Amino acid sequence: MSRCLKFQKIVFLLKELQIHYSELKFYFYYSLSTKTDSQKKRKRLGFSQINEINVPPKENISYSKITQTFESYVPQHVTSGVRTDSPREVIGSPKFMTHLEWDDEFSTVLPFDESVNETFDMSAVINEIHKMPLVSSIDAAKTPADTERENEHFRALKVIQLTDEERDGIMRSDRFHRFFDRASRLIERVLDEPSDMFIDYSGGDHDDTGNTQRHQLVRFGRDFFDDRWSRRRLVTALDWSPIFPELLLGAYHANDEAPHDPDGVCLVWNLKFQKTTPEYIFHCQSAVTSATFATYHPNLIIGGTYSGQIVLWDNRSTKRTPVQRTPLSASAHTHPVHAVMIAGSLNAHNLLSISSDGKLCTWSLDMLGQPQQAMELTHRQARTVAATCMSFVDENVNNFLVGSEDGRAYAGSRHGNQAGISDAFEGHQAPITSISSHPLRDSVAISPLFLTTSLDWSVKLWSVKETRLICSFEEASDYVFDAHWSPIHPAVFATVDCTGRLDLWNLNQNSEVPSVRTVIPGQPSLNKCRFHSSGSYIAIGDDNGRIHMFDLNETMAIPHADEWTMFSHTISELRQLAVEQKENDADTLFGQTTVPPTPVIH
Repeated sequence: MSRCLKFQKIVFLLKELQIHYSELKFYFYYSLSTKTDSQKKRKRLGFSQINEINVPPKENISYSKITQTFESYVPQHVTSGVRTDSPREVIGSPKFMTHLEWDDEFSTVLPFDESVNETFDMSAVINEIHKMPLVSSIDAAKTPADTERENEHFRALKVIQLTDEERDGIMRSDRFHRFFDRASRLIERVLDEPSDMFIDYSGGDHDDTGNTQRHQLVRFGRDFFDDRWSRRRLVTALDWSPIFPELLLGAYHANDEAPHDPDGVCLVWNLKFQKTTPEYIFHCQSAVTSATFATYHPNLIIGGTYSGQIVLWDNRSTKRTPVQRTPLSASAHTHPVHAVMIAGSLNAHNLLSISSDGKLCTWSLDMLGQPQQAMELTHRQARTVAATCMSFVDENVNNFLVGSEDGRAYAGSRHGNQAGISDAFEGHQAPITSISSHPLRDSVAISPLFLTTSLDWSVKLWSVKETRLICSFEEASDYVFDAHWSPIHPAVFATVDCTGRLDLWNLNQNSEVPSVRTVIPGQPSLNKCRFHSSGSYIAIGDDNGRIHMFDLNETMAIPHADEWTMFSHTISELRQLAVEQKENDADTLFGQTTVPPTPVIH
């Protein structure tokens, strides 16, 4: 028994020894591996070549969105005595600074740099927009209590009551006038624009009346008349804007039945819109006897007055009175100014005026204090030419034509050795009322021509190169007040007389009677006529302040390809007929009888 116990103890000791042996073996191998690693770390190191590559980071482009505005500035004359429940409008633009004389050079349009060539693909943006989810807030449901609170809030708001002084201050301000003038013009254009909702595009409601009107050579279009400003006023001048072809300027004399109204009135009418009121209204203290648009200044209107002054209006100003005027002095005009016009080019132009005092004055639009040049119009160093009208020869700024009260037409030049009156054209037996130069453009074979009208009931055709009369048109039965050549047709011109008749002549068709004769209803005295630059319209002014617009058929207004050749032959025949008529008159004067020449029928 004791041996068995000893044997078990021996076995147990052996097992413990085996365990310890395993642990010793593990530590032994661990120490060996540690020693090996330490030996490896102690190896000698050397330098090696490394290739470096620098990759820059991605650049993130960002910008800040800004808006160009003006500096906040509120004039004192607007803020004084004015209360408002909304934020003040930022009106810091120099345009609203009335103390600056050059405020008209500014506008509220922001500048645009055309040198930057940027392209913008809107389709790509739209495609991206469709890909984006639509996120919007959902309002909470309103209860009756919420609705009642909102109603109480609106009922608590009170309308600010302005006093009479505050209201008058706002209405007298330039800012209010500028807004009201522009807004009223826009509203009138919209209200007066015609719209026919019953129009039948199939042509079922057409009748023969429309076809008859389309085949008429001259058809009445519309009237321009204002009961407040043009009633019982004589139309003294008409002019079309060279920059805005739809604008027509009408000048009016004094109304004897309204002594408290201004004597002189100028109205600007718009042919494009069907509004019944003028675009602009200007007036002055003296009757306007002549007026014109400033050719190279779209905002300026020039007028000549009965007192001898020249006035200047600006449609950018809120005032209806002239912004400039010439003084009444002996160095300028002392009699009524019968003609004003711009002569020259864009960079070098002057204002010319002529009066019945026998002076031709040259002005600068920048300084109307005194004329740059004042030329005395005298013929043969003795007789003063009392001019009633003026025109330039084929838009030549040096050579001019004038009509006078003695029934003669004169040709002269502004510069050169023979400056002044050079030739006289005798033929009328009464004062000349108008003179119109032929707009020579496509033909150099025809010498410059011009027309004159007179109180002797006749219209005469002249050539600048010769003082002999070419042709006399004596179809009128009363005073002939005006004549005007068509700007595009070489052989067409218009005349108006005291009996309310408008005559349209086409010399290529007939040189003895007018091609078209139209009588204005009521037969008012027609004083002025002006063709539109397109040649398709003509404006007629009468003695009651009404301007009549007529449309010309294409067969009457548009020239054919051979019109210039036909017109050249017509002028040659008229010259030959005039020479034969003069020889026949001379033979009759000396008692000889000859066979009269046969009239040429065209």
